[in-house]
Amino acid sequence: MTEPIRLQQVNRRGRHAAAESSGSRIPIYTAEFAADPHSFYQLMRDRFGALAPVDLAPGVPATLVLGYRTAVRILEDPTHFPADPRGWQQKAPAGLPIVTMMRYRPNILRTDDSEHERYRSATVQALAGADLNSLRSMISRTAVALINEFCADGAADLIDRYVTPLVFRVLGELAGCPAALTDRLTTASTAVFDMRNDEDATASAETALAELVAAKRAEPGDDLTSRLIGDSAQLSDEEVVDQLLAVYRAGIEPARDLIANTLLLVLTDPRFTTNQVGFAPPTREALEEVLATDPPLAHHSIVYPPLPVLIEDVWLPADQPVLVGPAACHDDPERTAGHNPHQAASLAWGAGPHACPAQARSITYLLAEEAVDQLLDALPDLRPEFGLDDPVWRPNPFQRALETLPVTFPPTPGMAVL
Repeated sequence: MTEPIRLQQVNRRGRHAAAESSGSRIPIYTAEFAADPHSFYQLMRDRFGALAPVDLAPGVPATLVLGYRTAVRILEDPTHFPADPRGWQQKAPAGLPIVTMMRYRPNILRTDDSEHERYRSATVQALAGADLNSLRSMISRTAVALINEFCADGAADLIDRYVTPLVFRVLGELAGCPAALTDRLTTASTAVFDMRNDEDATASAETALAELVAAKRAEPGDDLTSRLIGDSAQLSDEEVVDQLLAVYRAGIEPARDLIANTLLLVLTDPRFTTNQVGFAPPTREALEEVLATDPPLAHHSIVYPPLPVLIEDVWLPADQPVLVGPAACHDDPERTAGHNPHQAASLAWGAGPHACPAQARSITYLLAEEAVDQLLDALPDLRPEFGLDDPVWRPNPFQRALETLPVTFPPTPGMAVL
């Protein structure tokens, strides 16, 4: 845990001014924070209230929103809290991977107003073209093929052997991406998510996606990329690449972590083994609980007020990131009083004009549910294998992500892939 925080008396400058002057920002990128974020959320709520000063990386200050009502107010006010990072980007420390990851791009994640509406409309229409029944069958086939690769071994790291390749292959097929390009995107995107060699990794991903766009421009198919190219927005090739990058960044890591975090819950919590009548609760219940308590995007919906703004007696500086913490907001006593805290976990998907599109939610939910069900049906005797260590969570200022998920199970013959 960090050292106890001393707060000065609140003055007309607001709580953040007092907090910053005493050097009390909370680093949310450390292994200590990743190991027990909920204790940190409580500490920050006790000390700061709905808005807490944090560091995303050394020398990269931000504000984390811990109050549900405050989060909704911010996310539904793009005039005062836009998603465009260019003002912050000009002042941010050079050379840090996190700055590269957060920089402006002409896509649905980093734009506002008419520009954002154009990109979002094209992306929503492209996602809406996916047939969910066909997608379910494709996820099932891909999951069974992956399980067959390790089911006879009796042990596996589920993130490395199952979850990560499953999510990349499914999204690759949705995008119309050939297997060789999917492999390249897996390598590049994983480096980006881990903030390793981000400039080179991003360039590699861009190159692979540019090749995909060129191929689909020449020979369209029934896939996400072709639908983006053919949309009435008439996106340029560069704009299509940027939308695909946004889809990969917003689609891969959240889906991967939602599956892994749900598997961890199901495998370690007796409530999800059997219930009073001898049957395990449906996977959907575990997914809903994870979205409420340990959502994959622990801190997201980044906005950048262009001018200093006073909210909840806190002056938020101009051009400094403000992030929403869904898990913390869902635990907000003001919200949970008299309500089931696992219901309406809306902030896991964001809110306002930049909320996750309904089509993307349906795809992510279907992928996660099918991935968990296929694995547990094939290997019902899975056991977590952490040894003397608890689950290890990856230090990251944005994601709630496991480093590994090692399991053991009785060796099992492979299944037929239909």
